[in-house]
Amino acid sequence: MFNWERVITQLFARLGGPMHFRFIMQPLMAAILATIDGIKDGKAGRPAYLWEILSTAPDRKALLREGWKRVSRVFLLAVVLDIIYQLIEFHWIYPGETLIVAIVLAIIPYFLLRGPINRLVKWRVNRKLQKSKPEIAGS
Repeated sequence: MFNWERVITQLFARLGGPMHFRFIMQPLMAAILATIDGIKDGKAGRPAYLWEILSTAPDRKALLREGWKRVSRVFLLAVVLDIIYQLIEFHWIYPGETLIVAIVLAIIPYFLLRGPINRLVKWRVNRKLQKSKPEIAGS
């Protein structure tokens, strides 16, 4: 039987336990990748990433594959580090907890940041274009 109390307790214990640096470094790595991809998307005029996934059914698979390709290394690193943590702390591996940690540290930050970065870049590009347009006299 699945024990949610144990899972939640052990997940929060990771914040102060050994290897807690990964709770800063892995979301930061995912955020850097999301920023790079969001800037590319914004300059290319693409819609916000998560919105495009949710609203464009034909392209969904390709978009998910592209995102996975970018964030998979951070995800796999999160899995490996969590397994090491569990072996040190619990002398056992809980795969469900490992997946939760890896998703929270790698995938969620990437998916949440890529779209807003894209929109910021588009906004800046549009602002620059508006400033660079010469005003027509008499209009």
